[in-house]
Amino acid sequence: MPTFPILHRWWSIVRAARIPSWASVQARGAEWVRQLGYLRVVSVAPQRLEIDGRVLHLFRNRAELKKAYGDVQAEIHQLKDRIKQQEGATARVQATLEALELRLASPVSGQQALIFYQLRDLWKTGGQLVSAMIAEQIVQHEERERRQLLSEFNHQQYERRQEMERTLNRAQLAASDARSRVADVRRAWDRANRWWHYFKRRELDRRLEVLTIDANTASTALTAARSAYEAVLNLPVPPFPGLSVEARRAINLAAVAYGEIIAQPLLRTALLQLCGEASRRREPVDEYGDAAACQALVAQIARAKLALAARSSDSTEVQQLTQQLGERARYRVAADVLPTEDSICEAQQVLREDCWGLRRLLLR
Repeated sequence: MPTFPILHRWWSIVRAARIPSWASVQARGAEWVRQLGYLRVVSVAPQRLEIDGRVLHLFRNRAELKKAYGDVQAEIHQLKDRIKQQEGATARVQATLEALELRLASPVSGQQALIFYQLRDLWKTGGQLVSAMIAEQIVQHEERERRQLLSEFNHQQYERRQEMERTLNRAQLAASDARSRVADVRRAWDRANRWWHYFKRRELDRRLEVLTIDANTASTALTAARSAYEAVLNLPVPPFPGLSVEARRAINLAAVAYGEIIAQPLLRTALLQLCGEASRRREPVDEYGDAAACQALVAQIARAKLALAARSSDSTEVQQLTQQLGERARYRVAADVLPTEDSICEAQQVLREDCWGLRRLLLR
């Protein structure tokens, strides 16, 4: 019990206020938290956590399944559209076949249809000859340019190797000289072992420091020269970049010349014009005259096929015409490989009429 009045009065006030103890405050705080439900969240049972995880996993699987289902539905719609397009194309082909059957059932229209398809085949034969010639020219020019590329690479490789060898020899000599000078100074320093050689050793130490730096520099240069030399030795052959502009121009000119030459026998008749018209149509027409005219046209087509087969793409005539076209050919830009039509008068009709489908066959 306090003896001073002021302290006695303060103590009475504290007792009257009934301030709770720390233990009671903790207990009351825990009760409040428990009433709010936070402790129940913290003390969730492991079984409840496992159930929540399974539910979350099910929701994720459901979302993935919905996405996969949407993708499958979109693919089904695309396939249905393709089936409809294919059905339409099949129906058109079927209608064409039925119309062709009706034509062939009649002797007159059947003979007209046979001539129509023979003319298309003659046009196709000429295109195949030009295409085969272009393929042969491509192989020949590729082999020539590949050999030229390899020859140039070997020549450049030889020059680079010679230069690297000279650089390496100079680096080796420099490194050897630097090491020799360092060794000479060290031997001189070893001989200066008397007390009166003090100042001489100091001078040798300075020289040795400078020469050691020079030797390290020469050694670094030697290592770099060896690396550069090995890099030159292991340098791979560059890949073939493709036919050059000059090669593609030469191939196109040769194709035009060959197309012009095989078209010459047909230019004296109406076959070339008939073949071009037939190639631009999809269905036969009755424009080839009566039975006698049709028979004569069939025989003429047969002779034209034999004449096409007899025209070799390696003939002297083709080479001469190709050379003439090369002298007269002009191009709009430096990278263009197709000559202008007005610059090659001999083949102007072949390009203008697009004989044998020549424009489609030429290289770009």
